[in-house]
Amino acid sequence: MKKPIAMRLWAAVAVTLLPVLPALAAHEKQPAQLAQELEFVEFTMESGTPDKETEQAGYLVLDVATGEVLSVSVRDYLIGAVAAEMPASFAPEALKAQAVAAHTYAQRLVLLAQGTADASLKGAHFSNDSSRFQAFYTDAQMQEVFGEQYAEVHKKIAAAVDAVSAELLLYDAQPIVAAFHAMSSGKTESAAHVWGEHLPYLVAVDSSTDCDAPLFEQTADFSAQEVQTMLSQEREDLWLGNAPENWLVIAETSDSGTVLRLNAGNAFFTGQEIRRIFSLRSAAFTVDYADGKFTFTTKGYGHNVGMSQYGANAMANAGSTYRDILAHYYPQAVLGMETQP
Repeated sequence: MKKPIAMRLWAAVAVTLLPVLPALAAHEKQPAQLAQELEFVEFTMESGTPDKETEQAGYLVLDVATGEVLSVSVRDYLIGAVAAEMPASFAPEALKAQAVAAHTYAQRLVLLAQGTADASLKGAHFSNDSSRFQAFYTDAQMQEVFGEQYAEVHKKIAAAVDAVSAELLLYDAQPIVAAFHAMSSGKTESAAHVWGEHLPYLVAVDSSTDCDAPLFEQTADFSAQEVQTMLSQEREDLWLGNAPENWLVIAETSDSGTVLRLNAGNAFFTGQEIRRIFSLRSAAFTVDYADGKFTFTTKGYGHNVGMSQYGANAMANAGSTYRDILAHYYPQAVLGMETQP
């Protein structure tokens, strides 16, 4: 059965912490020009109002380590989410952009969950399992992770969160799918190419500063036997032939470098499938065969959709505000000030 778009997209968005060629309405505009168009609007929760417990506590988060459902204020949740998702060393404006994306992510999930129940969450809105949802540190976990730097890190992230805590990214008056990833391939990817659904605010935009990010280009080697075994586990009727040099042929890529189709013998795979099978850093890759082994060379890290975190930091260091950053990576979205009806 085809999963609803909302569930498929949000399951894929979790960052390592979680992606055509659409016409880009604002593609040729500079970030500063886009920021002028990113007007504030008033947002009322038209598609459902969180229950009273949510309004008072913020969010209910299942801590997968303890099995306990935590009642966390919006402020504390955003501090913990930003701390878990973005390096604390990043510039304040990048941290603000991350805080808005994190808030939008959480609020969208709360609204989507109205009238539904996921027994595995034990009544929580979401968990801190980064393979399913946005990552999140409790205050105790932040202290453990950052040690002697905890006070400084908490102060810096809290300041960023406090500056934007009422803001959400909206499209058609509803929270967007605020996808983000560590670093792009040099250009972000459209949701249509990664998740099969077109969203006007998740389209390819330039992020060429990512090419200077640490570990931007990486390689992963596999023997011919490993490749045959791993692919055969995915396709029982796979036949590759006797010439390994012809086993893997990239047939189609997007403008962002994402592999859309890879031919493997009598079968084909998407780049996302190959990324999962071989645990690659991204689906923007090339593959070569020599001396009995296959070498995948990847660019970037993550699903490549929405905001690049390293790209956001580069923009911030160059003088861009969080509004510039959000306007660049989420074209056609607007910033909303959250209000209750």
